[in-house]
Amino acid sequence: MYIVTIEGLPYDWLNSLQELHAHVFDGAKLTVEKLAKKEGLLCLLAVEDASVIGFKLGYPHPDGVFYSWLGGVHVTKRGQGIASQLMKKQHEHIKTLGFDKVRTYGRNTFKTMLIANLKHGFDIVSTFVDEKGRHKIIFEKTID
Repeated sequence: MYIVTIEGLPYDWLNSLQELHAHVFDGAKLTVEKLAKKEGLLCLLAVEDASVIGFKLGYPHPDGVFYSWLGGVHVTKRGQGIASQLMKKQHEHIKTLGFDKVRTYGRNTFKTMLIANLKHGFDIVSTFVDEKGRHKIIFEKTID
């Protein structure tokens, strides 16, 4: 397994990323249009045998914090530390881009990600209910 870091749209990996996104998020579609709207998009892809088995996507938020937007690992590859490796690489890369803080949102339905965020030094800074009525937890971390 290796990690590919792409600033911008991951055209060469798009189909594999879209398939994995649908797998992780119960069939939800990740369109090129949605990705293209994210100015400053950063994509980290865990690749094995020419397939994306994990991903971490993010982009700069207007308030100057890097927003870690979406991520996931194929169900057959979970528990191997892939999400942690992607998170670590993302934080290393955004530091080189000049960011000193990263933010992400979590939901109780994805408890393993909540735990991973806490293990990697994120603090819970707030909560809110989104437009779909889902409770979300806001995590932030200062990048060392």
